[in-house]
Amino acid sequence: MVGFENSSDAGVYRIGPNQAMVQSVDFFTPIVDDPRTFGRIAAANALSDIYAMGATPVTAMALVCFPSSVLGPEVLVEILQGGAEVVHEAGAVIVGGHSVMDPELKYGLSVTGMVDPAVMRTNQAAKPGEAVILTKALGTGLIANALKGGQVTEDDPRVMEAVASMAALNKTASEVLARHHSRCATDVTGFGLFGHAKAMVAASGVGFVLRPSEFPRFELARELAEVPLAGGARDNEEAASTVVDRGPGLSDAEVRLGYDAQTSGGLLATVAAERAAEVVAELQAAGIASARVIGHVTAEHPGRIALS
Repeated sequence: MVGFENSSDAGVYRIGPNQAMVQSVDFFTPIVDDPRTFGRIAAANALSDIYAMGATPVTAMALVCFPSSVLGPEVLVEILQGGAEVVHEAGAVIVGGHSVMDPELKYGLSVTGMVDPAVMRTNQAAKPGEAVILTKALGTGLIANALKGGQVTEDDPRVMEAVASMAALNKTASEVLARHHSRCATDVTGFGLFGHAKAMVAASGVGFVLRPSEFPRFELARELAEVPLAGGARDNEEAASTVVDRGPGLSDAEVRLGYDAQTSGGLLATVAAERAAEVVAELQAAGIASARVIGHVTAEHPGRIALS
C-alpha cells in the first residue's frame, strides 16, 4: 500500500480487508554517553515511524554494531536493556535481532506494527484548511552537538530536558491524533522540521504556512541557534531552503531551528482546523506540554513552505 516513492515513514503491506503490516528500521551512533539512555533514545526513535503511520507496534528486532575490542559486554547489556524497556512501554516485544563487530557503536530496531488501512496516516493526505501541529520541542540536534563539543554536560538540566524528550514515545500523541481523525503525519527526525514538511507538501500537493515564532523549542537550543548552522543542519538547510519562502521580520535563530536535525522528534501532523485547539489541549493534558499549532495547510503555492 505504501512504499518509498513519497519518502514515507514506513512501508505498508495489506494482509487483510481491515489489517495491514507496517515496517520500518532505524539505527544510529550514540548521542549521549550513558548506554542505557542511548538504548532508550534509539528505540523510541525507531518506534516513531510506526506511530507516525497511526499504527500499533507489535514486534521489534535489535540491530547492533559493537566494538567489542574497546567496550565491555556490560555496555552492550545496558544498551539492549534500555531499548527493551522502551519497546515494552510501547506494548511490543523484541523477538530477536542481529549483531556484528564494528569499530563504531551503533544500535537501533527493525519494527513491525499493525494498522487498519481505513485509519492509517500517511504523509500524502494533508488538506487545505487544516491546522499543522507539532508535538515535541525542536533543537535536539543543536544540543547533541553542543554535548559532543563539550559546551554542555549531560547533568545540565537543560540537556536532561532534551534527553527526556528524545527517550519519550510518540505513543500518546499518536493515540490523540487518531481520536481526532488525523490522516496526515510524519515524525520529525534527521531532515529537520522543514525537510519533513517538504516531503509532506510534495506528497500531498499542498502548501504550508508555518509560524516560526510558534515552534516549540528547548531554550538551550534557541540560544545555540544564534550562530550559523553546521554539519547535518547545514545540509538540511541547503536541501530544504529551495522550497522555503521566508517572510519579513523573522529571527534567524527561530528559522534555523526548522532545519535542525532532530533525534526522536515529535509528530508533525495535520488536523481539521475546528479540532486544532481541542487536540492541543488534549495533548498537553496528557503530558505533551510542547504540543503547538504551528501553521496551516493551503491550496496556494503547492509544494512550498511559507514562513510568516
